[in-house]
Amino acid sequence: MADFYDAIADDHRAFIAKQPVFFVATAADGARINLSPKGMDAFRVLGPNRAAYLDLGGSGNETQAHLAADGRITVMFCAFDNPALILRLYGRGSFVIAGEPGFDELAGHFPRLPGARQIFDIAVDSVQTSCGWGVPRMTLDKERLTLAKYHAQQPPEDRLARIADRTRSIDGLPVRVQQVMPAFDPLPS
Repeated sequence: MADFYDAIADDHRAFIAKQPVFFVATAADGARINLSPKGMDAFRVLGPNRAAYLDLGGSGNETQAHLAADGRITVMFCAFDNPALILRLYGRGSFVIAGEPGFDELAGHFPRLPGARQIFDIAVDSVQTSCGWGVPRMTLDKERLTLAKYHAQQPPEDRLARIADRTRSIDGLPVRVQQVMPAFDPLPS
């Protein structure tokens, strides 16, 4: 049975903070639906109707393209342990690219990871919880740091030059490319 709420409650916030992975879904008219898994301690609840996550450069930038075109976003968390639970945040999202006004303020909520390119800021309209009884039980072995290590080994100017022409999503929607690379903390070995 699903229950809906108008805001993120304290028990929702606690559940979200425990989850090592979350899933982000966006769509835009005429484009593919995008669904991406995320991790690396990159999600924060900023208030009862506001959340954000730190985005690292990867294979594409569909979320930014979809939010610029449409704005709708769904974030899903599910427990892979007990008690079983699925929690979805529905809302409208915007983005702040590294180096632009507002990025540093939002970035203070997150670890300083290499490859950070933008932060997605979500105005949460509703929260849904459901049983999650069909989700398998699994345990987390360890965080995968491959993406952060990949970004850490590249000089910032090389990475910026490599992504300078990535101004379109896979469906041809426009995306904005970052012009600066934020400083990052050393990664654990």
